[in-house]
Amino acid sequence: MKVLSVVGARPQLVKLAPIAAAFAGTEHEHVIVHTGQHYDADLSDVFFSGLGIPAPDVHLGIGSGSHGAQTGGVLAAMDPVLEAARPDWVLVYGDTNSTLAGALAAVKMHLPVAHLEAGLRSFNRRMPEEHNRILTDHAADLLLAPTSEAVRHLAGEGLADRTVLVGDVMVDVCLRIRDAVRGGGGEAPALPDGIDPAAPYLLATLHRPDNTDDPERLAALLDALAALPVPVALLAHPRLVARAEQHGITLSRGNVHAGRPLPYAGLVAAVLGAVGVVTDSGGLQKEAFLLERTCTTIRPETEWVETLTGDWNRLVPDPHLLSPADWARCATRPAPKNERGLPYGDGKAALRVAETLEQHLR
Repeated sequence: MKVLSVVGARPQLVKLAPIAAAFAGTEHEHVIVHTGQHYDADLSDVFFSGLGIPAPDVHLGIGSGSHGAQTGGVLAAMDPVLEAARPDWVLVYGDTNSTLAGALAAVKMHLPVAHLEAGLRSFNRRMPEEHNRILTDHAADLLLAPTSEAVRHLAGEGLADRTVLVGDVMVDVCLRIRDAVRGGGGEAPALPDGIDPAAPYLLATLHRPDNTDDPERLAALLDALAALPVPVALLAHPRLVARAEQHGITLSRGNVHAGRPLPYAGLVAAVLGAVGVVTDSGGLQKEAFLLERTCTTIRPETEWVETLTGDWNRLVPDPHLLSPADWARCATRPAPKNERGLPYGDGKAALRVAETLEQHLR
């Protein structure tokens, strides 16, 4: 069996790591195509070395651009790659422009498509990720769902016969890296200047258009972070840096200390060292949950509804709707003592993915 993986952004590279490892232990051929959607080395190249992923067989070098330009660029560049490889499965990951473009390119060439992390829904049509994941699910031949909730969503859209519950591959890699960090394997994370790793701090990220495109909204969110009673390590995504420069906004202010994104092991170590997480990232919400740190999500909804159980994650669409004292208590609240269960699986999802692809091979 030949499987061709299409990846291009940081969350997809993290998911690729356990999939690549699962295929490495078989006789199946695994081809990796990197679209180059994230061209920043901190969001791409370092993940291959840090997570032990084989070098990409093909790098398309698409880079940044509007959603249409980026999606179209990947779509056009995939044709000769798929024609040459003729894989048994095209495996697409998550909800980026690379996901949708990879799926469409394969469908047009009558190649079977499997969607990893299928069935997630925020029900927010303003999010480009929501368009990508819905369109990909309805185009794909096999839907590899991470949770029971995702299976329910797919069944509600008439896709139950294409759906298999495999668990979440992010659990596989997150727990492996967590154990390595706790065991002393790896360097201390390169936190932003001004953050003492031995003292309490919050870890934060912001990158979604709803939070960064409007200068007043972005400035207000940064002011809310700056007013928190503990230092905030803001890992500044390139999108956030670009928008801040465009708007003439300084990221570091008050208790906010801005720095660069971290390699995945560094991110896990930083979450483990933090008293909590503030973010609008889908992946970081779940990583905080898996690493037993409270999360405050600056969004009105989440795809990862399981994290809300027991107050591990709390949705705060606008911190200014809370009093300063309530906002501070929310962001720095202690971890709950309740059991979290295993809503995302047992850490063996990648092996199930490989087995499922083989079982469903046409």
